[in-house]
Amino acid sequence: MLKSSSLSEEQRAAAVALFETGWGAKSVATKLGVSKRAIGRLYDRWRVRGGTTLVAKPTKRQFSFEFKLAVVQRFLAGETQVALAQEFQLSSPLLIKKWASLYRNEGEDGLRPKPRGRPKSPFEAPSQPESELQRLRRENERLRAEVAFLGKVQALRDEDPR
Repeated sequence: MLKSSSLSEEQRAAAVALFETGWGAKSVATKLGVSKRAIGRLYDRWRVRGGTTLVAKPTKRQFSFEFKLAVVQRFLAGETQVALAQEFQLSSPLLIKKWASLYRNEGEDGLRPKPRGRPKSPFEAPSQPESELQRLRRENERLRAEVAFLGKVQALRDEDPR
């Protein structure tokens, strides 16, 4: 399981044992004296994966745009998160909820893969070398801005009553 979980291994095992005997998430949280939210997430995974809930998955799965779109469309058509998560062997029904939220807010583009890493800076060097005229114009613009700045600094110094 996740190391960042607020539940210990013993608490998770006890919770799964209680789920299997028919207890609900809120009852288990109260009995064990732990967070209802953490138990609720564990209960959702248990409803999908059953007894294998406590077994960590070896890798993080990547899902294609088409796969996500098909699952979200079926969810929005009325199928339940749990049933879809079981059918497609997803780790949690919350994944479907997250995809549906992205789809509602951003449309299909929200489900498309995003480029990894930091976005490229707009100030990167151009792919073509710039001409001498372009370089001189750019330098002239910079020098004009510098002169204007220094003029404002001088005006502020002249206003100072000291």
